[in-house]
Amino acid sequence: MTKSKSALSFIKPFVPYLPEIEKPIRAIALRDKLIWTFIGLFIYLICCHIPLYGVAIRDGSDPLYMLRMMLASNKGSLMELGIQPIITSGMIL
Repeated sequence: MTKSKSALSFIKPFVPYLPEIEKPIRAIALRDKLIWTFIGLFIYLICCHIPLYGVAIRDGSDPLYMLRMMLASNKGSLMELGIQPIITSGMIL
């Protein structure tokens, strides 16, 4: 218990200098959230069908098949890396 108190007392002087996000003026409606979710999903699905230029897609076994299933990626498309870049950018932001 004393360690957590000492950590909080160490951070307390720096709190006024930390950036803070303003509270929203109004709550975002569920309808707006759903619309933007479907727009993002639509763009993702379109990008899944656009092939990468210069990538030869060969028939046969795919050694990364299971990884592609987990990352929601398609072989040789713009979404070759799946949703991992989206998740990583969300974590960074």
